[in-house]
Amino acid sequence: MKKWTVAAALAASAWVGSLSAEPIVLSDMGSFHIGGEKFVISGEPVREVRFTPTGVPAKIDPNGTYVVGQMYVQYFIPENRKGAVPLLLWHGGGLTGVTYETTPDGRPGWLNDFLRRGWAVYNSDAVERGRSGWPATSKPAWPGEPVLVTAANAYERFRIGGAGSWSDDPAQRKLLPGNQFPADHIWEFARQFVPRWTTTDEPTLKAYLQLVDKVCPCVLLVHSQAGKFGFQAAQQRPDKIRAVVAVEPAEVGDMDKVAALKGVPSLMVYGDYIEQDSRWPTIRAKGAAFAEAVRKAGGSVDEVDLPKVGIKGNSHMVMMDKNNLEVSALINDWLAKRGLYRP
Repeated sequence: MKKWTVAAALAASAWVGSLSAEPIVLSDMGSFHIGGEKFVISGEPVREVRFTPTGVPAKIDPNGTYVVGQMYVQYFIPENRKGAVPLLLWHGGGLTGVTYETTPDGRPGWLNDFLRRGWAVYNSDAVERGRSGWPATSKPAWPGEPVLVTAANAYERFRIGGAGSWSDDPAQRKLLPGNQFPADHIWEFARQFVPRWTTTDEPTLKAYLQLVDKVCPCVLLVHSQAGKFGFQAAQQRPDKIRAVVAVEPAEVGDMDKVAALKGVPSLMVYGDYIEQDSRWPTIRAKGAAFAEAVRKAGGSVDEVDLPKVGIKGNSHMVMMDKNNLEVSALINDWLAKRGLYRP
């Protein structure tokens, strides 16, 4: 396993404080939807609906053609571009692009940080999340039921407090020693949760690939569930992906296609408290096995366990932790060393 030294981590984070105060100057910004397919409803009764309590009823015919599987993308182009290619931010399960915007306690998120560094940034709400939308129709657009996470589940499963740490009484909640997540703002974080399906991987990857085809070559920065989509996208579009940065990937790419990543350098970043968690040792081992398979196929994968390089206390939500800018500095330094960023 390739190592990331403590000295490199310290050097990467040396200028974080001054950078976070720099203004953001844009040459352009905007948004678009991409992907999606037509979806037909038929045989449903026409209804009368009052859009306000005292409004005039309107006839609503639910039969017709809808669009499902689309994805919302917002982009920001800095005036002084230093990233060689755009940086695409892909979020994890049950979340949206808000993951990368502002932290639950109001500090700058990674979107702002990478913009200040000079990256053109494209931030997405994946299929069926946030502004991508989904049709709450009588005919399901995809199989299965949506899953919604509680604050208690996230607090424990995302390695903020760990198993059995939650209490409705804030004074009784436990926090993992030295944990960097802004735990006093857990309800701000919970406001970001959205329904997710476990059956939409295919349309999600399809939309991501269309985004890659539209704006890349690029660098993918992916988190948790999106680890799978990032590596699979790179395996299917190796000519368009210059690098993959996978932050705590909960899933990885296809093991039978690792040779496709031979020319796509990758960085895998993991936080703290993994060894004592019930699930993450297995997830981490799966990531290590995938990385080793890529290396054996001639590719390049660096694995960084943040505590081992002196960056401690990180939860699963690394980009929201109090030391989030130390980690983004490390990532930026890694990209610079691969010729993808000019300081």
